[in-house]
Amino acid sequence: MSTSVAKPASHRIFSRPVLAWASWDWGSAAFNAVMVTFVFTVYLTSDAFGGEAQASTVLGWGLAVAGLLIALLAPVTGQRSDAGGRRKLWLGVNSLVVAVLMALCFFVYPRPELLILGVALIALASIFFEFAGVNYNAMLSQISTPASVGRISGFGWAMGYVGGIIALILVLVAFVQPVVDWFGSNTADGLNIRLVAVFSAIWFLAFALPVMFVVPEVPRQQQAAQLGFLASYGLLVRRVKAIFKSSPHTIYFLLASAIFRDGLAAVFTFGGVIAAGTFGFSLSEVIVFAIVGNVIAAIGAVIGGYFDDRLGPKRVIIVALIGLLIAGTAVLVLGVSTFEVFGFQWTGDTTFWIFGLMLTLFVGPAQASSRAYLARLAPAGEEGELFGLYATTGRAVSFLAPALFALSITIFGGQLYGIVGILVVLLAGLLVLLPVKPPAKVTPAVVPSH
Repeated sequence: MSTSVAKPASHRIFSRPVLAWASWDWGSAAFNAVMVTFVFTVYLTSDAFGGEAQASTVLGWGLAVAGLLIALLAPVTGQRSDAGGRRKLWLGVNSLVVAVLMALCFFVYPRPELLILGVALIALASIFFEFAGVNYNAMLSQISTPASVGRISGFGWAMGYVGGIIALILVLVAFVQPVVDWFGSNTADGLNIRLVAVFSAIWFLAFALPVMFVVPEVPRQQQAAQLGFLASYGLLVRRVKAIFKSSPHTIYFLLASAIFRDGLAAVFTFGGVIAAGTFGFSLSEVIVFAIVGNVIAAIGAVIGGYFDDRLGPKRVIIVALIGLLIAGTAVLVLGVSTFEVFGFQWTGDTTFWIFGLMLTLFVGPAQASSRAYLARLAPAGEEGELFGLYATTGRAVSFLAPALFALSITIFGGQLYGIVGILVVLLAGLLVLLPVKPPAKVTPAVVPSH
């Protein structure tokens, strides 16, 4: 069943295939950083849409529903793109759909009755972005070797963060605090923010193109390619059973990473929302924070990738999760505090700047090492299916952090307390990860396709 995928002879990060592959990560920042984290969701949860608490709750539930849909579909779409030799094709198709959905956010005017439209577009874009990510992550084994997979995964995440920095700077100086007065600086009916959505769509699409021309398509696997869509689920079940029998810790890792990755996603999804709603950051201040945070996150991802190849991904993930728990707890406990330290007036803003940036330092290594961990386990020719399972197990519980975020706000009556739900998910992921064996040279069993 497995078809061997050629490996590059070099471990170099700055090779043509790696740079083309990482360009997609660079472009994806337009969705992750601009749309989901720091600009458009901040716009959606503003008073214009009914107030931050109500709008944040709707956003949380909308993303939770999107997560459930991803959980049902991601592994089979990954499996079929592998088998049909269409990994690159579906990466392109899904990326195009994400860009179109982002562009449609232009029609989300600042009115309470359009909140559902805005959340629906972001939720749908999240679904197709995850489908694209399954194919993109599966390509990691095509452009890396076992000795370099950690560094290259970290480099990809760092490229995403740097791309986010550049995109956010352009958004700041062109739309939010324009240096020149032009059509895109008009704030009437939220025009400047709605144009940010169009800018993000173009940015993502442009930087998604290089990988389509440089990284080769995977070979077609004839027998599996003939399976119907529903029959693919049967094959998926048989493969999961085979993997569990021969390499149970692969399944254990998928479950553990599903939990902590949901917490990581929530840090980015709701970080800008909390900065604006709880700590009173203006949109410009949120973007400045995001720029600084992305610089630190990129540094963290590169450093994490270095230690990943030397110490193993599990140790990197554990250290990162502990750091996130400490930083998140500090934001929660000190966020509403004002006191004096050595003559310096400590405020909630100070707390968020220091410990919020500490959160960004640890998110990148956890994400990059989690991806590299699974790439070490994936058999040649079946990376898309395994990363599809990676997406599915993640999305199977992806309602947890958004739901607990929304539930915590409802219970405690304040947006800041949404952090409680995120911390619970991160702690649970850490506890489940601890007994999982670190990756070794494991080849999950392969079962017949029919």
